[in-house]
Amino acid sequence: MASETPSSFSNILIDWYGRHRRPLPWRDTTDPYAIWLSEIILQQTRVRQGLPYYLRFLEQYPTVFDLANAPEDEVLRLWQGLGYYSRARNLHFTAKQVVEQFNGEFPSTYRELLLLKGIGSYTAAAIASFAYKEPVAVLDGNVYRVLARVFGKHENIAAPASKKVFEELANTLIPATEPDTYNQAIMEFGAIQCTPVAPDCLFCPLQRTCFAFQNGLVNVLPVKEKAKSSRQRFFQYLVLQHQGKIYLRKRPGNDIWQSLYDFFSLETDTLHPSPEALQLEAAETLGIPPIPFSSTGKVYKHILSHQRISAQFYLISLPFRLREEKEESIGLRLYSVEEIEALPKPILIHSFLNEHFF
Repeated sequence: MASETPSSFSNILIDWYGRHRRPLPWRDTTDPYAIWLSEIILQQTRVRQGLPYYLRFLEQYPTVFDLANAPEDEVLRLWQGLGYYSRARNLHFTAKQVVEQFNGEFPSTYRELLLLKGIGSYTAAAIASFAYKEPVAVLDGNVYRVLARVFGKHENIAAPASKKVFEELANTLIPATEPDTYNQAIMEFGAIQCTPVAPDCLFCPLQRTCFAFQNGLVNVLPVKEKAKSSRQRFFQYLVLQHQGKIYLRKRPGNDIWQSLYDFFSLETDTLHPSPEALQLEAAETLGIPPIPFSSTGKVYKHILSHQRISAQFYLISLPFRLREEKEESIGLRLYSVEEIEALPKPILIHSFLNEHFF
């Protein structure tokens, strides 16, 4: 079996890209702000899902100055539904960093870009090559897969030690003259040709020299360790209402959904705890007499990267406000439905509100 030379490999991919590339707006710009925005949004997000968010963010914040000056709640609300909210918080922080430390101009080299919060090696390589034509290779899941299959790399791509092996290979393949086009090409090739399941090997231009195809290992490579087992959590949400308003709290920074808003909740060991025990715990925590309440009947579920959330909701009408010291200690505040619509919320909370209040 013949092996690809770096130049022939890159030329084949660039030629393929010219015929098969999808028309995506961030590919028609060298603006580092727009490129950075697209890369952060598309982390752990499919293009089809991320594209509307990218367009909305550019419309709302056409420059890095606009994003830097926006309130955090507004940024998180616009991000709502994309998940992995630390990306949105880093996005906002980095915009401020670019404005305050670099006068609104993104650094122009890979090494300098790594100094920005939330920008790792992949995003720095993408911005450096797409905006400034620096010949540094991107390395995402698509690239790992293409390189592992074509060049027969058996290293576990989830192991940190393997990253250097793939980085060294990737950087020997990138052409100095068209690093931007090549990086786009290899990622696109992995996204629509050399896919994780059922890749289009029959019409693959690299078929003749692809190690995995020639050796029957397409379904084996790349090697990736099993994901960590998910933690199951059960939330009991008490939707406390008083005089047409609803109590919500801003979630703290030591758990999931940091800085998003949800209702007062109790976390339990089972999905269906004893109603009496739940009522007593709620009364003690809130500093109110025990009030009988029952679930709305539907279980809402949400899956995060390493957690599975199951939640029940209880509608409770309070004839009085909570004591001020309790509101402050728990972080609860009364909001109108109109105010709640404008707040950033986990998609699970948004789904419940859509069904019962919006």
